[in-house]
Amino acid sequence: MKIRNLDLGEKPVLLAPMENVTDITFRYICKMYGADMVYTEFVSSDGLIRNAGKTAAKLNILDYERPIAIQIYGHIPEAMVEAAQIAEAAAPDIIDINFGCPVNKIAGRGAGSGMMRYPDKMVDITRQVVEAVKLPVTVKTRLGWDENSKIIPELAERLQDVGIEALTIHGRTRSQMYKGDADWTLIGEIKNNPRIHIPIIGNGDITNPIKAKEAFDRYGVDGIMVGRASFGHPWIFKEIKHYLATGEILPTMSVAERVELAKKHLAKSLEIKGERVGVLEMRRHLSCYFKCLDNFKETRLKLVTENDPAELFKTLDFINQNWK
Repeated sequence: MKIRNLDLGEKPVLLAPMENVTDITFRYICKMYGADMVYTEFVSSDGLIRNAGKTAAKLNILDYERPIAIQIYGHIPEAMVEAAQIAEAAAPDIIDINFGCPVNKIAGRGAGSGMMRYPDKMVDITRQVVEAVKLPVTVKTRLGWDENSKIIPELAERLQDVGIEALTIHGRTRSQMYKGDADWTLIGEIKNNPRIHIPIIGNGDITNPIKAKEAFDRYGVDGIMVGRASFGHPWIFKEIKHYLATGEILPTMSVAERVELAKKHLAKSLEIKGERVGVLEMRRHLSCYFKCLDNFKETRLKLVTENDPAELFKTLDFINQNWK
């Protein structure tokens, strides 16, 4: 699969952008396990043009993360254009536009998947962003606003016609949020539309290697994107790619292996973010590495409340010694 001159290989597996998840250290771990491309957290166009510190920090990318896309969102055309130009200056490989996030604070004000109610405006914003930057522009969106307005077949053509170079489709409407099963039928129809010549990337419910293979074999997509299934399980990229190549399911990762991974992730977070922020932003990840363990409540509580890195490393050693 190629996006302009960026060759992601055959059947690439991408890390979906997720707020408060796909930060710089989680992307490091996912790349380590074979993610073919990673995305930043959502970057607010409004926050970016105001130079809000937390928003601007999301533009920090490192060479080992490449290829990487910066994803921006918003509903004001001028702000989206300026934000895209600021993001381009951070030198990602791709600028991605978020027309898919369903959460109320984003969609409720017309950004993210809220834009599905205003397809003309969505297409116009996309056109202006494409014209404003030199990098490839891609879009991530959903099937439609609700069951009665699945506009993605026509919308895909319109977005392609204004110049996007790949389209990721999440197989749910905005009204579904993340409930129910993702419907890949329309994703497959769009991929098989003879008018569509850009790569189509499927997203939604890719939770294991078997579902990943089905997405490629049954629906013919060019690539797949893994989101929530990677949280606490970033080695899913290795599992999927191994299964696609060999047809074999890898053994479940042992507790000892999870502990070593958690240590590596924590160390990288401390290295990049410093002790205070590095610990605070690891809390959401550490306990999730061990969500499969029984009788873990007390230890989990320590992982999400302890501020001393040395104590966290000791707790991880304790896990290794007491769970198998």
